[in-house]
Formats: sequence, structure tokens, C-alpha cells
Amino acid sequence: MVEGIEEVIVSLYEGMTVSDIEEQIKDVYKFELSTATISRITSRVAEDIVAWQNRPLEPVCLIVWMDGIVFKVRENSKVINKTIYIAVGLRKDGYKEVLGMWLGKNESAAYWMSVLMDMKARGVEDILITATDNLNGFTQTIRAVFPQSSTQICVVHQIRNSCRYVVWKDKKAFTQDMRDIYAAHTRQAAEAALESFEAKWGSKYGYAIKSWKENWEELTVFFDFPIEIRQINYTTNLIENLNGKIRKYTKNKLSFTTDDAVLKSVYLALREVTKKWTMPIRNWGVVLHQFLTIFENRIKL
Repeated sequence: MVEGIEEVIVSLYEGMTVSDIEEQIKDVYKFELSTATISRITSRVAEDIVAWQNRPLEPVCLIVWMDGIVFKVRENSKVINKTIYIAVGLRKDGYKEVLGMWLGKNESAAYWMSVLMDMKARGVEDILITATDNLNGFTQTIRAVFPQSSTQICVVHQIRNSCRYVVWKDKKAFTQDMRDIYAAHTRQAAEAALESFEAKWGSKYGYAIKSWKENWEELTVFFDFPIEIRQINYTTNLIENLNGKIRKYTKNKLSFTTDDAVLKSVYLALREVTKKWTMPIRNWGVVLHQFLTIFENRIKL
């Protein structure tokens, strides 16, 4: 076998199907490998996944961003939607780390409970702040496992959901007025902006105001922190960007034949993307000082 071909096959697997790899090897290296051989080579990735997924985690995560990404997977002769649950943590050294990936069916707070319990079993004792989407019951689930965690609902998700049914001619003014809420300097100013927003738009888009009010406590957690921390904990954009890059690596696979196949592809994509996570987050010295000041009894360097 051509030297290094196994590494080539594994790297190709990130974005190609087994049959695509078979053709690529034939075209480039001028010899044939069966799909069975290729599958056997890529199956070795499964061993890496097990070791990675079960590695110990640090006791304290400063922030954990959590989100799901949906893939089509074949099961019992049908193609169904399954969710890869992904959690990214901010460590005490300022570096981001993918804490794990878990495969389940439709995203639910109940499954996130098992994810959080797995993280706890691997050594996580405390999460200072979580950032999540507005999944029903998510906040209660987090607090059941990490009761001291400050749970922030993603403001960007809230904005998108609020705008979903706004007619085109109102959208610009509506979003500008809504910005006064989340761009306020204090929670009190944000509350005043919400009142003004309701007075102007409540009769026409009452559901949007209702959603802001119902989720107000979790939507405004970021106001408890200095601006440098606010910029990284008010949204799950970090993990959504990660999911977008996973999609880029897996775009040629319209569906996956097995659970193992989707896990291998996502793991390989994560491995490639996180190779670029070589620096602490922006303004890390300032951010660390703020965390140490606010959470002095919960962080040990």
C-alpha cells in the first residue's frame, strides 16, 4: 500500500463518502481499494473517539456554550434526523476546548441532562456561566446539575425568533428598536427600552414582547458582568460558527449510513477546526481578572 495512504483516507473521510474516497484513490494513486478496506481504515477513528470522549475534564469551566446540530442518519431502513450535541468550554488558561459530542434524537432538555451528567462524571465540578439557545426547560436542566451556574439564553436567537413573523416593511424599524433593549448599558435601561418597545409594537407583534418578558431573567444575565465578559457570553455564536464549519466539512454527505459514520465525520471535522484554536480569547488578561474578581471563591489557578 502507498506510504501514508491510511492518513490520506482518514483526511478524505472528513468531507467525502466511502465511495468517493474509493474513486479518489483510484484516480490519484492508480490502484484500487475496496469500500470494505476503506471502512476498516476509517473505523480506527472510532478508537480515537472513545479515548477523546472519555478523557478527564478540568474541574472549573468559566463559560460553556452548548448547541445541537442535526444530521440525517439511516436507521431501520429509514432516514431520520438525529442531533449531535456539542459543548465548548472556556478554560482557566483562556483557551476554548470542545468538551465532547453526544448523539441523540431531537434536541431536548432531557438529553442535555445526560450530557451535563457525563461532563460531571469526567471531572467538571462547576460551570460559572452557560450560554444556550431558548430550548424549553434547558435552564432548569443546567441548574439541576450545576446549581450555581449563571444561565444565559442566547440574545441572537431571541432576536431571530422575534423577527420571524415581522412583515418586511416593519423589519428595519422593529430591529432597530429591539436593539435598544440588548445594547443598553444596564438592566434598568434595558427594562425601560422593553417598555418603549412594547408601547410601540405590542399591539401588532405581541408575541415578540411576550417572549422577551417570559425569558427576561435568562436573557439579561449578561448585564451582571463587565463589557468584556458580556461580549463572549450573551450569545452562542461561537458554537454556531463551529457548527457551520462542521457543515462545510460534511456537506458532501447528504445522509449517513450509521450512527458511527456521523460521529466519525463530526469528530474529524472538529479535529481539523480546533487545530486553529492556538490562542487565548481576545483580551484574556482583562477577562481573567474580571472572572477572578467576580468568582474569587470558585476559581483556583
